[in-house]
Amino acid sequence: MIEVQGLGKSFTLHNQGGAVIPVLEGARFTVAQGECVALTGASGAGKSTVMRILYGNYLAQAGQVMIGGVDLTAAEPREILALRRDTLGYVSQFLRVVPRVPTLEVVAEPCLAIGMEESAALDRARGLLARLNIPERLWALSPTTFSGGEQQRVNIARGFAHAYPALLLDEPTASLDPQNREVVLSLVEEAKAQGTAIVGIFHDAPARARLADREIDVSAFTPARAA
Repeated sequence: MIEVQGLGKSFTLHNQGGAVIPVLEGARFTVAQGECVALTGASGAGKSTVMRILYGNYLAQAGQVMIGGVDLTAAEPREILALRRDTLGYVSQFLRVVPRVPTLEVVAEPCLAIGMEESAALDRARGLLARLNIPERLWALSPTTFSGGEQQRVNIARGFAHAYPALLLDEPTASLDPQNREVVLSLVEEAKAQGTAIVGIFHDAPARARLADREIDVSAFTPARAA
């Protein structure tokens, strides 16, 4: 489902004389359906850069990234948008939504985008919000007014609303209380059982040990350590 071959990425600092900072060189790994691969490595190793390349936010300078048959390194913007709508979900650490849109609609939106009937999409959203312990009195409010923990749970509910074939998880259990952490771990396990290919960053070591089938040390692909 996910195949990364010879991936390379650097950044040019135009405000510092055009200095070039190499980040990745020769990164390669695959993720099968129903498998969870954890990206590991010290801070600055390039884990977040890999995730952003996988989601199409960053363009790689070298290599190939195939997700669901789409090569992100050569895809047109419309192809990337279609991939995100149908195939590739992303649960980031931060909730980014249009202000004043009710929480229930925020969570239901991925289902509506793929053509699910509105009643079914809203039912799916209600079930996830209840499971993640977001009080029903908040569902009609914009999540931009919520606490950090509530926003994180809304973000998770939105990310799991549609059964994406591939899913990127960036610290999904960060700052969660034990009850909600367990809910999130269960959601990830259920997605794996349904065949979702998952790439995640988990600083929560017990969560990583429980969910990940394999670990990829991104430090091995930094230019300073490249073979």
